[in-house]
Amino acid sequence: MICRTQRTEKHGIMPKSQPWGRSRRGLQAWIVTGCLAAMPVLAAITSLSIATPALAQQEQLMRTLTVRGEGKASVATTLTEVRLGVEVQGKTAVEVQQEAADRSNRVVEFLRSQNVDKLQTTGIYLNPQYDYANNRQQIIGYGATNTVSFRIPTDRAGDILDRAVQQGATRIEGVSFVADDAALEAARQQAIRQAIQNAQAQSTVVLESLGLSQQEIVSIQVDGAAPPPPIFARAAYADRTEAMAATPPSPVIGGEQEVQASVTLQIRY
Repeated sequence: MICRTQRTEKHGIMPKSQPWGRSRRGLQAWIVTGCLAAMPVLAAITSLSIATPALAQQEQLMRTLTVRGEGKASVATTLTEVRLGVEVQGKTAVEVQQEAADRSNRVVEFLRSQNVDKLQTTGIYLNPQYDYANNRQQIIGYGATNTVSFRIPTDRAGDILDRAVQQGATRIEGVSFVADDAALEAARQQAIRQAIQNAQAQSTVVLESLGLSQQEIVSIQVDGAAPPPPIFARAAYADRTEAMAATPPSPVIGGEQEVQASVTLQIRY
C-alpha cells in the first residue's frame, strides 16, 4: 500500500476560516494517520498468508503414524572357518623359531594344495619361558606359536583338520560356521520383506481400531539387516600319529544362521 499527500486547491474542501498552510498540515496528518492505522492489518494478512502453508504442513506431519516392523530368516551354514597353528618349545630362541617356521611352512603348503579360501596368518609369537625357583627369575627356554586361519566347505573340514595335524599342526584354536554370501543376501532380503509386512499389519490394526484410513507412506527406514556373526565352536586337538589315516575324519557339523531386519514406516492418515 502506497500513501501519498496531495495538495488540493479546489474550493470548499477546507474551511475558509483556516489558513491554507494550517489546513494542508491537518490533511497530511489525517492521511498519514490512516496509513499507519492500516499497516497492522496489512501485516496480519501477509503473516497469515505465509503461515498458512506452514500450518498445513505441520498438521500433515501431526497426522502420521510411526510403526516398526521386525523380520528374520534362517539360512543353513555351508562353510567352516578354521584357526590352527603350530606350537614349539625349546632351549634357544633361534632353535624354537626355526622349528616353528619349518612346521608352519609344511602346514601352509598343505592347505594351499587343498585350495582353501581366505588363507592368512593370524599370529606369530615367540616368548621366553621363566623359572622362579628360589625367588629368582631365570630363562629356561622359549616357546613359539604360529597360527593361520582359512575357510573351507563344511563337508571337507574334518578331513582337512586331521591331515593338517599330520603335517605338523599342534593347535586347533577353534572353528566357526557361516553361510555363503549369496545365501546370506537372499536371507537378508527375505527378512526385510517380512519386517515390512509386520509393520503394515501393525498400522492396519491401529488405524482400523480408531476408525481411520491409511493415506500414504511418507517415510521408510531400514533400521538394520546386517549379516549375523559366525557360529563358533571350540576344538582341542592333541598330537595324533599317522594311524589317523585309517580312521574316519573328525566330525564337523554346522548349523543355521539367523538374519534379522527391522523397518520403520511413517504413514499419513
